[in-house]
Amino acid sequence: MGKDSIKLTAPEISSLWTQYLFDTMSICFIKYALEHLEDEDIIDIYNLALEYSEKHVQKIQELLKGEDYPIPHGFTQEDVDIHAPRLFQDPFYLHYMYIMTLQGITGYALSLSTSIRLDIRTYYTECNREVTHLFDKTIDTLLTKGLFSRPPVITPPKSVDFVNQQSFLTGWLGKRRPLTAMEIGDITFNMNKMNLHVALKVGFSQVAQSEKVRQYINRGREISDKHIEAFDSIFREEKLNSPISWQSLVTNSTTSPFSDKFMMYQVQLSTQLAIAYYGTALSVTSRRDLALKYVTLTAELLRYAEDGANLMIDKKWLEEPPTASDRRALSKSLRVK
Repeated sequence: MGKDSIKLTAPEISSLWTQYLFDTMSICFIKYALEHLEDEDIIDIYNLALEYSEKHVQKIQELLKGEDYPIPHGFTQEDVDIHAPRLFQDPFYLHYMYIMTLQGITGYALSLSTSIRLDIRTYYTECNREVTHLFDKTIDTLLTKGLFSRPPVITPPKSVDFVNQQSFLTGWLGKRRPLTAMEIGDITFNMNKMNLHVALKVGFSQVAQSEKVRQYINRGREISDKHIEAFDSIFREEKLNSPISWQSLVTNSTTSPFSDKFMMYQVQLSTQLAIAYYGTALSVTSRRDLALKYVTLTAELLRYAEDGANLMIDKKWLEEPPTASDRRALSKSLRVK
């Protein structure tokens, strides 16, 4: 049986559908950025990102049409005014691309791992290669321009050791053990993501047209600020350096380059990804106080994400993701006939 006669599985459809929304969003954001960027190195990175995203959108359309599956609406030129005044300064766009490529690396790896059909596996292997190349260029540019905030370093131990006391797990009472290298890495990564959340929400709150959307984004900024402070307090206790904030890279423009729908999707996407990364960090954290903190922060993000989804539903902005057939409804319709 040839690959063309093998139907796409639910995970394969889901990955393509999700990527289509993300890439159409990215095209809008990148085109706006390219209208304002002045740094040639950053322009080169964004031109490459635009080339990749447009190629992905075309490929996904071909794959979904081959399945007689409707093409998602996603985002179009109606969701962006590329001629609107500059909302972010050049360095912000580098930090933004850094976080987006990090998310792309993990997202494409997951899509590849859940794909069965050969052409889909080949496609996501190529996507992984592209996003890794983009990540490398972004990191190199951040380092060259002195804009990259390096994670903390640790002193190498003198020998290999094994945990021999239950106190390794403590954290609420008594002396807390130092953070492990893995815990430091997860906190650094999550702080970087939250720094992006804050900068985006500062900018979006200035330009949102709907009062409800503005209030929701401002609430999200306060949550992100609180999470950054929670992580920063842990690093201060450990005498470790924290990533720098990016919110000063937002201009004072109040003219919106993006539709409220676009901004809500971007905020929702960032929140959902933060929940996923908190879950990953929780799974490898062995200090009880840190584990509890992740549980508490995740619960807050879940409530925020649910409220955001409800707001998008009220505004008719939330596209319904691929779902299985409703067998109960089908059965009832047959009985009525």
